[in-house]
Amino acid sequence: MMTSTEIRQAFLDFFKSKGHEIVPSAPIVVKNDPTLMFTNAGMNQFKDYFLGNKQSPYPRVADTQKCLRVSGKHNDLEEVGVDTYHHTMFEMLGNWSFGDYFKKEAIAWSWELLTEVLKIPKDRLYVSVFEGDEKEGLPFDEEAANEWKKWISEDRIIKGKKKDNFWEMGDTGPCGPCSEIHVDCRPDAERAQVEGKTLVNADHPQVIEIWNNVFMQFNRLKDGSLQPLPAKHVDTGMGFERLVRVLQNKTSNYDTDVFTGTISAIEKITGKKYDFSDSKEAIAFRVLADHIRAIAFTIADGQLPSNTGAGYVIRRILRRAVRYYYSYLDYKHPLLHQLVPVIAEQFATVFSELKQQQEFVVKVIREEEDSFLRTLEKGLKRIDDILKASSGNQIAGKDAFELYDTYGFPIDLTRLIASENNTSVDEAGFEAEMQQQKNRSRAATAIDTEDWQPVHAEQPSKFVGYEDLNVPTQIIKYRKVKAKGKEQYQLVLETTPFYAESGGQVGDTGTLTTTQSGEKNIKVLDTKKENDLIIHLVDQLPEPIDGGYSAVVDFEKRLNTTYNHTATHLLHAALKQVLGPHVNQKGSLVSPELLRFDVSHFAKITDEELRKVEMIVNQKIRENIPVVIKEMPKEEALKLGAMALFGEKYGDTVRVVTIDPKFSVELCGGTHVPQTGMIGMFLITSEAAVAAGVRRIEALTGPAAFRYLSERVNEYKQVGELLKSANPLKAIEKLISDKTTLEKKVERLEAKELVGIRNELLQKDETINQVNFIGGIVEVSNPDALKKLCADLKNHLRDFVIVLGANIGGKAAVAVTIADTVVAAKGLDAGQIIKQQVAPLIKGGGGGQKTLATAGGQEAGNLKQVIEAVKKLL
Repeated sequence: MMTSTEIRQAFLDFFKSKGHEIVPSAPIVVKNDPTLMFTNAGMNQFKDYFLGNKQSPYPRVADTQKCLRVSGKHNDLEEVGVDTYHHTMFEMLGNWSFGDYFKKEAIAWSWELLTEVLKIPKDRLYVSVFEGDEKEGLPFDEEAANEWKKWISEDRIIKGKKKDNFWEMGDTGPCGPCSEIHVDCRPDAERAQVEGKTLVNADHPQVIEIWNNVFMQFNRLKDGSLQPLPAKHVDTGMGFERLVRVLQNKTSNYDTDVFTGTISAIEKITGKKYDFSDSKEAIAFRVLADHIRAIAFTIADGQLPSNTGAGYVIRRILRRAVRYYYSYLDYKHPLLHQLVPVIAEQFATVFSELKQQQEFVVKVIREEEDSFLRTLEKGLKRIDDILKASSGNQIAGKDAFELYDTYGFPIDLTRLIASENNTSVDEAGFEAEMQQQKNRSRAATAIDTEDWQPVHAEQPSKFVGYEDLNVPTQIIKYRKVKAKGKEQYQLVLETTPFYAESGGQVGDTGTLTTTQSGEKNIKVLDTKKENDLIIHLVDQLPEPIDGGYSAVVDFEKRLNTTYNHTATHLLHAALKQVLGPHVNQKGSLVSPELLRFDVSHFAKITDEELRKVEMIVNQKIRENIPVVIKEMPKEEALKLGAMALFGEKYGDTVRVVTIDPKFSVELCGGTHVPQTGMIGMFLITSEAAVAAGVRRIEALTGPAAFRYLSERVNEYKQVGELLKSANPLKAIEKLISDKTTLEKKVERLEAKELVGIRNELLQKDETINQVNFIGGIVEVSNPDALKKLCADLKNHLRDFVIVLGANIGGKAAVAVTIADTVVAAKGLDAGQIIKQQVAPLIKGGGGGQKTLATAGGQEAGNLKQVIEAVKKLL
C-alpha cells in the first residue's frame, strides 16, 4: 500500500513527465486580493494569469496547495469531524495550463494517472460533464463528453447541473464548465444492489468526488454577465486526503496515515481510545486532528488569531477545537499546542515553514488555549445562570449573543449546552444581534466596486518606480468605487512609477498631470495591489480619459519611506544579533512618518537590549554602507543566506537587498536608499506586546527622528524652567518624595477625621425590628472612605444595616453593609439593594456582595431618599 508521501510524489512526478513545472504552494493566507482571506482553491495563486494581468513564466505547472475553507461560499466547517471527508485545511493537488493544452489532454492525463499509475479500478469511476444552462446561454459541454467517451463507457458519463459542473471561485472572477471524477468506494455487494451512478453528488459518504477538471473560459462580471477570457486555461484540483483514502482502501479520510499519527498523539495525551465511531468522543478526535493543521499552518504563514477578519476565523477554529476536547474528551488543560511537533515533523519535507517556526507556533497556540479555557469556565457559569433564569425553555437571542460577544462562545457551543439541558436557543434573535453588529462594521468598511472600463488595449502594467519617479503614461482601464458614501476611481496605468502597498510599505501618492490642452493635476491618493494589478486611487477621472499623462511620485514622502524601509532591514539584523537567531519578522509598517516592526520573541525586550539594537543600527548608518540590490534566481539567493519572510509568496526570480553581506541579506520588493548614511539617524520610540510571542517596535529615522529628539530636548528645558532647576530629574525626585510625605500626613488626618465621623454615626444608631440601623450623609473626599467607615462601624455593632452617602464633587456615592446574621434572617442582599433601590434614585449604577455593596451616580440631591428607601426595607 502506498503511503501518503508516496502518493503525493507520484502525482507531482507524473505531471513533471508531462512537461509541467512543479511550483511550491502559495501561503494559505492571501495578500493583495480583496475578495479572499485565505487560499481556498489551488487556482488562487494563478488568478492573474487567468485574468490576463500577468504572463505565466511556464505554460504548464503542477503543485500541491495548502487550502482553507471555513467562511464565505466555500464553508465546510460544520461538517468537519462529523462526516468522513470534509476538512478545514486540506491539500489540493493540481495541474494547470495557461493557454496551452485544453480538454483533450487534461481528460486523457486524468484517466492515465488514476487508472494506469495509481491503479484505481476503472469500474469504480464515474465522470460528470456540464449539461448547459439555458438561462445563462451556456451550451452542453459536448467537447468534454466526447473526450471522455474515448476512455470510459458512455453510461458512466453523467450530465451535471450548473451547481456541480460550472466552477466559480466567487461572485466575480474566472470561471468555466468543469468535469468531475467520482469514485465508488462501497463494497462489491452494495455496488451490485445500487448502481453508483445514482449516488454521484448525492452526499453518499463512500461515493465521492476526488478530482475536478475546470476549463476556464469566462470571467464573471459584477452584473452577473460572462465575458470570455483572453485565453483558455485548465485548472484541476484533486483533494489529496480523499485520494489517499481511496488508495489506502479506507472508509474515512481520518483512517489514513495523513491523520492517524495525530490521532495516536491525542490518545496518548488524553488517555482515551479512538473507536472510529460516530460518538461525540470520536468526533472530537477527528475535529482536533483536522483543526490543528488549519491553526498551525495559518499561524506559520503569518496570520495570528485576533478578533477581526482572518484572525477571527482562526480563533474560531481554535475555540471550536478547545470546546470539543473540553466537553467530549474531558481534558481541561491546553492540548492543541502539544500536537504541533507531530504535524511539523509530518510535513517537514512538504511545507517546511511550520517546522522552522515550531517553537513560535506552539507558543501562540498555547496562549490562545490558556485564554479561552479561562473564558470557557466563566462562560459555562454564565450560561448556567441564563438557563436558570430563562423562561419558556429558550435561551434569548441577546443572551446567546452575550455568550458569543463577551465569552467567545460560538453559537454551536451555546446550542449544544442548551440541548443538553432540554432547552433551545432563539437563533433568529441571535442572528438579528449578529446582523446589527455586522451592519455597524460593514457601514464603516463596505466598498462597492463596479466593473472595469477599458480605455486602451489591455496589457500588463509596467512598474518603473525603482529608477524613475516621473514618467509619461496613459490609462489602460478604470472603474468606479464607493466607500463610506464617497465616490472614487481606480486607475490602471500603462507605465507607473507609483509603488503599490505591499511588504509592509505603504503605497505612493503623487499626481497625474495631463500633457494636453493646458496643465491640470489629478492627485493620486494611494496605490494598492489587487493580486498583481497595480491600482491608483483618485477622487476624479482625468480628462481626457484617453489622453497622455505624466505620472509623478511625491518625492519627499517616497524618500522618507525609503529611509524607514532600509532601517527596517538594519533593525531586523540587529535584533537577530542582540536577541538570537530565533527572531523573525511577523509584520511591518513602513510609512513616511515611522516604521513599525513586529518580531517573534517570547519576552519583553529590555531597555538595555533596545539600546544595544539602536546602537548597532546607528553604527551601520554611520558606516554609510552601500545598499546593493540585485535580481537573481530564488535558489541562488537562499544559498547566499538571504532571509525569506514566512507567509510571503516569491517568484522564481527574486530581488535581493544586501547591506553588507555579513550583516543583512533579505528578499524584498520595497524601495531603499542607495547608501545607509542617507538615513541620518535611527531612534526607537516604543516596544510592546501585540500577540502571543510577538513584540512590536516603533521607530523613527531621518528628519522625523531629529524632530523627535529636538522636541524632547525642548521639553526637558521647559521642565527645568518650570521647576527652577538646572537638574530637572533631581527636582522631580524631590517633588515625588514631598508628595509621598504629604499623602501620608493626609491619610493620618483623614483616619482621625473618620474616627470622629464614626463616633457621631454610632450616636444615630436606632433599632428597627431587632436590627441596628445607621443611615447618614457624611463629608468625605473619596468613595473608599465610605467603605472604611462601614468596616469600622461593623466592629461596634451586631445585627446591623448601615447605609452611608456622600456628595463628592457634585456626584453621589453610597455604601450599604449588612451583617451576616441579618442577611440570613431577613433575606436582605446589599448588592440587590444597590441595584433596585439605590441606583435608580441617584441615576447611577453599582453592585457588590450580599454583605457590602457600593454605588455611584449623577444625582447627589437624593441621598436622603436613599437612606429612607433602605430604612423602609426593615
